[in-house]
Amino acid sequence: MTPGVRPLIAGNWKMHGSLAETASLAGAVREGAAKAGAAELLVCPPFPYIHLVAGQGGLAVGGQDCHAAAKGAHTGDVAAAMLKDIGASYVILGHSERRADHAESDRAVRAKAEAALAAGLTPIVCVGESEAQRLAGEAEPVVTGQLDGSLPDGFAQAGGVVAYEPVWAIGTGRTPTEPDIAAIHAAIRANLAKRFGAAGQGLRILYGGSVKPGNAKAILALPHVDGALVGGASLVAADFVAIAAAAG
Repeated sequence: MTPGVRPLIAGNWKMHGSLAETASLAGAVREGAAKAGAAELLVCPPFPYIHLVAGQGGLAVGGQDCHAAAKGAHTGDVAAAMLKDIGASYVILGHSERRADHAESDRAVRAKAEAALAAGLTPIVCVGESEAQRLAGEAEPVVTGQLDGSLPDGFAQAGGVVAYEPVWAIGTGRTPTEPDIAAIHAAIRANLAKRFGAAGQGLRILYGGSVKPGNAKAILALPHVDGALVGGASLVAADFVAIAAAAG
């Protein structure tokens, strides 16, 4: 954890849930929020349910993606200002599933982050290496390269968030070793500090990739790990709240 930085525990609900299931899950997380201690709780439901969760109050709410354009002929896409208008305050950008499934480049992620900042949203920009890249010893240059290409110039001043998610750990139950996590987070911090100066020293860096109640405390105790971006475990309210409680 970075001294003086409030931890952020973000739940990425991906493409899960019905209207009733979303309302129930959000209510259960809200009821357990008192157990989260000092951590800020954020949930990112599917687009159709953001308004529902935001309207209930008590939780920070985010989107899972946005378009780079403010408006236009972009069928099926959502503008950052639209997310803001229905109660979102954050947006996840550049998740590995978007980078892989939709061929999103660093340049595309950067454009979306610029749109998010213009709309008053806090971007959570995801970076992470594949298993082949890690085995080849390329994890650190891959991640720092993604940072260089994906973060816009105003990112630090707006309090943007970086999420490190090793691609091979997402949804697999596997996690890097604690020294490996610490090393990448230290490299991210150094990159942010070099580019943004003092502002980069205080930005939150989240870890994501098979975070569970059983490993959360050890991971969140590592230097420069300022919270977690949680996937599957965020769909179980008790597990999500337990991870938040582990942030101290």
